[in-house]
Amino acid sequence: MIIPYAMRRHNLLLLTGILLSCACSLVAAPRISVKVVVIAMFENGEDTGDAPGEYQLWVEREHLNRVIEMPAGFHHVRMNKDGVLGMLTGVGTARASASVMALGLDPRFDLSKAYWVVAGIGGGDPADVSLASAVWADHVIDGDLAYEIDARDIPAGWSTGYVPLRKSVPYEQPVRSDLEGEMYTLNPELVGWAYRLTRDMQIADSETLRKSRERFAEFPNALKPPFVARGDTLSSSTFWHGKRLDQWANDWTKYFTGGQGNYMISAMEDTGTMQALTFLNAAGKADIKRALVLRTVSNYDREAPGMTAPESLAAFGLRQYSAFGAALETAQTVGDKVVRYLVEHWSECKSTIPH
Repeated sequence: MIIPYAMRRHNLLLLTGILLSCACSLVAAPRISVKVVVIAMFENGEDTGDAPGEYQLWVEREHLNRVIEMPAGFHHVRMNKDGVLGMLTGVGTARASASVMALGLDPRFDLSKAYWVVAGIGGGDPADVSLASAVWADHVIDGDLAYEIDARDIPAGWSTGYVPLRKSVPYEQPVRSDLEGEMYTLNPELVGWAYRLTRDMQIADSETLRKSRERFAEFPNALKPPFVARGDTLSSSTFWHGKRLDQWANDWTKYFTGGQGNYMISAMEDTGTMQALTFLNAAGKADIKRALVLRTVSNYDREAPGMTAPESLAAFGLRQYSAFGAALETAQTVGDKVVRYLVEHWSECKSTIPH
């Protein structure tokens, strides 16, 4: 069948008009302005209505009712009417890095002025914190980027089998200036502001927490009711446990911070998140000076006096941490005080970072 020229020309013009209309619609579509990104790492089941993980309390209490699919990330994201976006990265450094990068590069969102609040649980050092306490991180130290030899091969005089990259013995000086992700330093003025805003909060205590704390009678800070602290977190994809590794975490933190840092709590994903934000900051997609990391104590990172590390580790299971539910509650209530302030004072916080 031969289509007349006039009809072909008409159809071509019609198709061109449709394509131009679609293109204009895409260009004109407003980007979603985000004020705060809340980053959680794991959830037990659904986002709402069942036993909570790190994400559910945020979804329910911040009314993150708008679901936005994000196929390039681990999980869909959620938003509320106030400009708060919640995301679930998945467990581990790799998933966290990939998910945060996926969000940061998604053209639907304007994250140029967004604050980023990591809110998750971890294993606390009983020398510094008690169960269900909260720690605002000054530094995020990586516990994976290193050389390692088997514990059975550690030479006499070495305190650990971990050796910094490009070094030949543990804690060899000087610390390299060209680090490859071993340490991230957060904006000290923003961290200080978040700590001062929340440090006097009354965190719920319980008889269960008190009994669990009693096992650590040799550690005065471990016996205290839950409180808000400011310190450093060590991030590792390996769930480590025991007093010897607790000592390594403290020494590793002091090494990379030039003796200024104080390890208080362990985590898994934070270096992945910070690496993604570092790249996004360089690309002009995010402002890393607006990042905060909050970790709350679901368990101690070592065995109680009188136990062995294997005995202590054997007692763990996702819901068998000494303060699992209490730490989830602390992460949301303490973190949300910061989130609410940022939203309610957005006219100031959009242009000026609190300090």
